[in-house]
Amino acid sequence: MNYLADTHILIWALLDSPKLPEKARTILLDRDNNIYYSFANVWEIAIKHSLHKADIPFSAQCFGGLCETAGYLPLKMSFQHAYMVETLKYSDNAPREHRDPFDRLLLAQAKSENMLFLTHDELIPFYNEPCIVSV
Repeated sequence: MNYLADTHILIWALLDSPKLPEKARTILLDRDNNIYYSFANVWEIAIKHSLHKADIPFSAQCFGGLCETAGYLPLKMSFQHAYMVETLKYSDNAPREHRDPFDRLLLAQAKSENMLFLTHDELIPFYNEPCIVSV
C-alpha cells in the first residue's frame, strides 16, 4: 500500500518516540508499504522550526534528510493537489473547527494520488474521506 504520512507521525517515527501509536509503527515498518512524505511536511517543519516550536527538534533540511535515510519516498507536488483541497468537506458534527492548512493539503494529496493518509489527528476523520487511516 502507498501511505502519505502526517507530519507528527513522521516526527515520532524519526525520533523513535513512544508517542508513535503501535498501529502506525506496524504500517511504517511493513516492507510491503511505501511511505511517502511531502513538500507540505517539509514546509510545516520549516515554519514551525523557525518559530522555535519545542516539538520540532530539527530543521526542514535535516527532516528531509532523515526521511530519505529512513527510506521514505518524496511525493512531488502538483497543482492538482491544491485543487483537490476544495473537494474536502468537513463535518458539521465535528467537535471543533479543523484549522491546519498543512493537514488539508496532505489529505488532498493523498486523495489525489489514491494513497492512504496516515494520521493521529483526532479531527482529520471528520473529513469523512475513505483514504484516511487514523491511528
